[in-house]
Amino acid sequence: MNIQESLDINDTVRISSRAFEASPYLARYDDPNMIRGVYAGRFFTIYNSEDPIQKYWTLRRKALIYDVPEKPLEISGPDVVPFLEKVFARTISSLQVGRGRYAIACTPRGGVFMDGVLFKLADDRYWYVQADGAMETWFIAHSGGFDVTITDPNSRVIQIQGPASFDIMNAASAGAISEEMRYFHAGFFDLGGQQLYVSRTGFTNELGFEIYCQGEATDHLALWDHLIASGDPFGMEFSSTRSLTIRRIEAGILGNMTDMDMSMTPFDAGLEPFVDMDKRDFIGRDALVDSDRRTRLYGVTCADAIPGRGSAVLDDDAVVGKLTAGVYSPTLGCGIGYVVFDHAGEWNSRGMHVRLPDGKVYPCNIVELPFFDPEKLIVRGLDRTIPEAPVVASEKSAKLESVF
Repeated sequence: MNIQESLDINDTVRISSRAFEASPYLARYDDPNMIRGVYAGRFFTIYNSEDPIQKYWTLRRKALIYDVPEKPLEISGPDVVPFLEKVFARTISSLQVGRGRYAIACTPRGGVFMDGVLFKLADDRYWYVQADGAMETWFIAHSGGFDVTITDPNSRVIQIQGPASFDIMNAASAGAISEEMRYFHAGFFDLGGQQLYVSRTGFTNELGFEIYCQGEATDHLALWDHLIASGDPFGMEFSSTRSLTIRRIEAGILGNMTDMDMSMTPFDAGLEPFVDMDKRDFIGRDALVDSDRRTRLYGVTCADAIPGRGSAVLDDDAVVGKLTAGVYSPTLGCGIGYVVFDHAGEWNSRGMHVRLPDGKVYPCNIVELPFFDPEKLIVRGLDRTIPEAPVVASEKSAKLESVF
């Protein structure tokens, strides 16, 4: 699961490495102090002896390369479009080849089962890059009556994120990838003599790209070395996903099965723009027709502590919501997190209190998501401002984490 708070670094267990899929890139960054998590049945690095605040500022000012566990699945066949229209709450028929689209799969009761990005590789071939959960089983379970094939292309995903990512990918592709490639566009490119699928997407809301290997056809270590060599002149560094987690929470990007789950509708999670209720039919539509359209998920800011997962939000003395995640925001200089309220209401812009798991109570403010850049100017490449990295950021983060 996508839980990567400070306390998780010390709350670890040993598990068999045979039970989950290890990364083919592991040899390039393995470290005896590395701590790994499991997501979509895959190991991934959540800590690798780095300073996450330093990595965060490298992400915001230069670029980072991440080895992430999101899992692409291939859906193909003559009935692929009607099948995907049935499974997803988003309109699929208008998606063009070489484009991606964020798409949510709902349960029959309208709960969020899965979210991810759907790419159209050809008229009868799509890849769905899923979050955590059993999406392959879900596809197969609902494929009856459709002439479709569900396969695992054994693709691992690399993300290169940050303002220097355009220059890095331009170098890695010998000029083929340029600034003409727009947000959520994708295609096959030659990277160091290998054909890879590349999309202008990511999990940070910084300018960035994702690179999808082609299973056994890809020489993974050669690809990694090529990307590192391409990024080195631009200051790119490798990072565990701790810095990515900080940035994705600042950006209001939700984690499936952690920030939202089957007990919440897309409306509860604030995702109404990604539900096309004018579609004739999709799984969960009937349940969503009469459901409350108001959101229950908001942001929390806290000047004096980091309100981590499991913290309670108090309205006077009554518990009205629970935190799903919390981190220190280097850009805002305070603790931030997500709260899911017990019921929809006029929560935005209210001053409230948060009670941490140790019982300490601190003032907090409820805000709309994302915490900054609501128009997504950064990820769209319209705001190229390079932020300054405060010298005291790590010290303040350490102070707040000691409180937490």
